[in-house]
Amino acid sequence: MKIHTLARRLRQATLTLCALGAAGALQAQTPATWPTKTVRIVVGFAPGGSTDVMARILAQAIGESIGQPVIIENKPGASGNIAATDVIRAAPDGYTFLIAPTSVETANPSLFKSNILPSRDLTPVGGVGKTQMYLVAKPQMEAKDARDLVALAKAQPGKLSFASAGAGTPPHLACELFKLATNTFITHIPYRGAAPALQDVMGGQADFVCDPGISFPHIRSGKVKLLGVVSAKRSPFFPDVPTVGEQGFQGADLDIWFGMWAPNGTPPDVITRMDRELAKALALPGTKTRYADLGAEPVPLPTAEFKTLLSNEGKLLSTLIKEQKIAVD
Repeated sequence: MKIHTLARRLRQATLTLCALGAAGALQAQTPATWPTKTVRIVVGFAPGGSTDVMARILAQAIGESIGQPVIIENKPGASGNIAATDVIRAAPDGYTFLIAPTSVETANPSLFKSNILPSRDLTPVGGVGKTQMYLVAKPQMEAKDARDLVALAKAQPGKLSFASAGAGTPPHLACELFKLATNTFITHIPYRGAAPALQDVMGGQADFVCDPGISFPHIRSGKVKLLGVVSAKRSPFFPDVPTVGEQGFQGADLDIWFGMWAPNGTPPDVITRMDRELAKALALPGTKTRYADLGAEPVPLPTAEFKTLLSNEGKLLSTLIKEQKIAVD
């Protein structure tokens, strides 16, 4: 009996030590001590693009606040899926995060054949800003606003064309929403990026584009026409230009939101701390100025609000992609 009693007590002591060790490991990542080394942010797009520039703005501000380097790793490809996969496979220790457009979770699963599902495989941290989209037409376009464009499209079904940054990209999906809201048939011409799409609209090879904010200097110089804002709200950059909804076509609005995710299993206290750090970084005057250069707004979304946005946008875009039979080549 004494041997059995001793063995039982040894097992209990071992379990207690294991529990204390696990608690200590978790405690090591709480905001009181996190971070103790370099934090890595993975970006699924090439250097110089909007996602990359936003991530670098935030990395600098967060690094100064937390007292540790925050580095950017660019892993472009598959509209952000390659970067998302990297973060999904990373250790959930609070030192790896993803910054990407929300489309990586809300549109990509309906566009790509992949085993990853960000809504299941990643933990949302918070929103880091948005860009609105703009109905931008070639300079010789007869239309002065969205109403005129719709009248032209209905008078000539299929003759008008819109350029996009590529099949399944947010600018493409925004124009598809515009078509549904206006009950028009307009031909889609996909390009490899927003810049070449805008270039061909400027040159008259396509009639219009749902532009993600890179057209501002060309709008101001008269090289393209701004017919409306494809958003629920007017743009702070062009406050006198009405939204497409204000012009009578409800449902044609889609902002490009950007956010941060972490690997599943990342300690909740680290998620909460990083959410706070994002809000602090986005509130800096310098951040607003640098975002404005991208045609973007530094709008923070706390974790709970970010999750709601992802859920609502996911339902909208998955339905749109299915109904319009949108496929990635």
